[in-house]
Amino acid sequence: MTLLEQFELDSNTAPNSYPNTIEGFKSWISDQENPKKTAAEAEEPYWEGKENGRTPESAISTLLVHLNRYAKTYSKSAISDSEFSTQEDFIYLINLKAFGEMTKMELIKKNVHDKPAGMLIIARLLRQGLIEQTDSDLDKRSKVIRISERGLMILEKQMEKIRQATNIVAGNLNHHEKMDLIRILNKLDRFHYPIFSRNINPDKLINTVYDEYAFKIYSS
Repeated sequence: MTLLEQFELDSNTAPNSYPNTIEGFKSWISDQENPKKTAAEAEEPYWEGKENGRTPESAISTLLVHLNRYAKTYSKSAISDSEFSTQEDFIYLINLKAFGEMTKMELIKKNVHDKPAGMLIIARLLRQGLIEQTDSDLDKRSKVIRISERGLMILEKQMEKIRQATNIVAGNLNHHEKMDLIRILNKLDRFHYPIFSRNINPDKLINTVYDEYAFKIYSS
């Protein structure tokens, strides 16, 4: 009872720190047993190769690649007994369900794909009857796509396993760590997305980013 009272007090003091649920209470208990490290300890974590001069940027890049591969492995398991071919199939449907109808290019950009890859996914979903295409009310020359009734049914059938996969990807992070990671990843996404959206030629991409953004990179 004492712990519950303290949890309610902390939640009222900082309402965005923990959800007012059993899971929120469990996260709060975990954090009490594992207090945050000091700023000095948190500032310089260890990464593989650090003692040999490996840079933090190299470690970050490698870890992001690894995490993407782990996430794809869990996603593949989540759709192993479904009509989905790849994780992109259900991600496209989730975006259409959440944000409503949109043009093909709007959907492709929302999923941070290049046009050829995105068009292949959309064509596959149209073939399977999971999405449908109609004329735009705003511009009769363009088409918009939406999730179909069949797409909603297939997606809902698989959502429990998809949710389980996303929970596994978050691993053993506690609530505070998840919030910190979201803030950091959002910051990286806000940096990279405008660059990606410009469709800079690959042979000019790195030089362009270094010329235009070097100050931001090194002064952050």
